[in-house]
Parts: sequence; structure tokens; C-alpha cells
Amino acid sequence: MEASENPNLDPRRPTVRALGDRLVVERLEVEDERSSQLVRERVEAGQSAEQTVRDAIEIGARVLEREGVGVEVDYVKAEFGKHAGELAERLLKSIDAGNELLAEEIAKSFGADRQGTVQQQIKEMLNSTAEVQRESLARQFSASDGSNPLFDFKQSVVRALKEADARQQKEGLEARRRIEGLTREVLELKERDEADRRVADAEGAGTRKGLDFEARVDDAILRIASARGDAASHTGGELADGGGKKGDTLVELGGAEGPSAGRIVFESKDKDGLSRNSAWKELDDGMAARAASFAVLVVAGEERMPARCEQLTEYHGNKLIVAVDRDEPGGLALEVAYRLAAARVLMARDSDLEVDAAAVRDAAESAVATLQQAQRIRSNLTAVKTSSDKAREGLDLMVEAVRSQLERIESLVEEALSVDAAD
Repeated sequence: MEASENPNLDPRRPTVRALGDRLVVERLEVEDERSSQLVRERVEAGQSAEQTVRDAIEIGARVLEREGVGVEVDYVKAEFGKHAGELAERLLKSIDAGNELLAEEIAKSFGADRQGTVQQQIKEMLNSTAEVQRESLARQFSASDGSNPLFDFKQSVVRALKEADARQQKEGLEARRRIEGLTREVLELKERDEADRRVADAEGAGTRKGLDFEARVDDAILRIASARGDAASHTGGELADGGGKKGDTLVELGGAEGPSAGRIVFESKDKDGLSRNSAWKELDDGMAARAASFAVLVVAGEERMPARCEQLTEYHGNKLIVAVDRDEPGGLALEVAYRLAAARVLMARDSDLEVDAAAVRDAAESAVATLQQAQRIRSNLTAVKTSSDKAREGLDLMVEAVRSQLERIESLVEEALSVDAAD
């Protein structure tokens, strides 16, 4: 016969062969969703698919064998009962047949029609003997010692049952241990997935928080720039001409009314642990990427100020750091930083300008000092409810004083610019 005509020789047909103590499975597909899911999960956990299939076959074989042992025990019990009953019935029939045969022989010897005393005594003797034999057989077959003809058979059955039960318990214990191990692995995988999800959610929340703060700062800068005739644009997600995306908001002084008189870049940060050197690098990279001459770092709260840095203090002649409220950053502190940075850019634009540097410095220091007082009062207002109207009135006066000092700085710069233009 050709190989293609014999289904057992079909190379596409799945085969399962038992070779000694080995089992060879070829081209066999098992359509079971739970088995497929278990193999995938253990592969993801580092367990090979082959080992998982071996474990499944071994455990399943032991379960099937355990079920087969139970069926065999029931069969042995049934066969034992059936054969024991048949044996007793045969013995009883043999005794009855012997009694009848003996009675017939006696009847022949004494005559068929005789009902003498001898016949009656023999009949009673036979009945008594038969009863004794029945009782003796019953005791013999119910005995648990060697006098029972079925004693060896019963003992072998009992031993087989005990061995099967012990084997079943051992295999059941091994199966439970493996199942418990698999259960632990599944739980660990679930816990690991849950932990990864929580970390991802936390990282996502932190990213969203930073973006929200950046957007609020950008909106506040846009409002300040619009009131001054400057042009402001959000550049945090845009690639600069020289490469990189440093610089969250770019301000072009006077850009809304004509040519730009200078550029200021603002960086917004809402994270802990920002070092002094990291802050300078952020600001230097932002100025380089956006072709700006001054940079302002805006942080969400005084607790996020870089170490050994003071807010509204000029560093390196082109950097400022200001701490603002995270939820409402568009307060006086951001406006002071904006206007101080703008004044410094305009002053540095033309080195020949004759600006009263001492007056500018005094005005800036006065503005910063007054701002710090205002911030302290504002902090106290959140805890002190009484006399809040009077304190707020004093706060408003201080705000106006700050704005007055800023206007003085700007007027000094404008005066120097107008004198330079007249010359």
C-alpha cells in the first residue's frame, strides 16, 4: 500500500508514541483556551513552553491513572461479591442434591410407601446436618483468618487497595504542590503587572502635572507680554533652529509693535531636587536654543528652589530664578521677574547707554525686598482670618510700591535710550 493511502503514514497526521518510559508527541494541536493561556503566562514568567507542556501531561496522566484505579477497585469488589455468591450457591445446591440422592436411596431400601420411624429419623438427621453445614460454610466464608478459602484473595485485594490509596495520596500531594507553585507564579505575575501599572500611572500623573504647570506659567507670561506690547510664544514642544526643544516660553521685547529689541527665554519646572548646576545648564541651553540674551527659571514654590540660590537675584549677568504659586503662577513675583529681565536686556543691548546703574540697583533691591514682605504677608493671610481686610490693604499698597519701583527702572532705561537717540 502507498504511504499516502495509509492514514498512519500521513506525515501531516499527528502521532503519539510510547517508547519505553518516554512519550513522543508529533504535530499534535490541542484546542484549549485555558492551556494556551497558561503556556503564554509561564513563558512570559521565564518558564519554557516545553516544560509547561511536560508538567501538564505528567499531572494529567496521574489524575487519569487515579481515576482508573478507582474504577478497578470497584470492579474487583463487584467481581468478588459475584463469585463468592456463586460459590456459596453451588455448594448449597450440591448439599441439597446429595440430600435428595441419599433420601432416594433410603426410600428404595425401605420401600417407597413406608413411613416408619427409621425414615423419619433419617430425614430429620439430614435436615439437621444440612443446617449445620450451611452455618459452617457461612462462618468459614466470613472468617478473616486462613480458614477462609478466599482469605488470600481478600488479602491481595486489600493490599492492592492500600497501595493504590497510598500512591494516589502521594501523587495528589505532588499535584497539589505543583498547582500551588503555578498559583504563586500567576499571583506574582499579577502583582508585578499591577505594580508596573501603578508606576506607569504615577509617572503619567507626574508628567501631566509638569505640563499643566508649564501651561499655566505660559498663559501668565502671555498676559504680561500682551499688556506691554511684547510678543510671547510657547516653544516647549517645538524644535529650535539649532536643534533641541529647550526653552518653554520665548518673549520678544517690543515684538508685538515692531522689530524685537531683545529676547528672554522662560523655563518652567515643577519637580524636586533641581541642583544649582542643573538650573544653570537648563537656562544656558534654553538661551542657546532660542537665541535669547536672558533666561528666567520659574519654579513651583520656594521648596523647589535650587540649593544655594536666591530668587529674583541676578546670576552671571543673564539669569534669574523666581518661585511662584503652582496653581496661580501669574502673580506679582512672575511680573517682577519679567520686568527685571526686560530691563536688563534693554540695558545690555547698547553698551554706550549712560544708565544710572546705582539708581537701577537701588530700585531693584527695593522692589525685591518689598515683594518678599508681600509674600510673607500673603502666606500669613492663609492662616490668619481676623484683620484680613487691613492686611490686604497693606499688601495692595506694597504691590503698588513694587510696580512704582519697576516703572522707575523702566523710565531710567527709556531716558537713557532717548538721550542716546538724540545724540
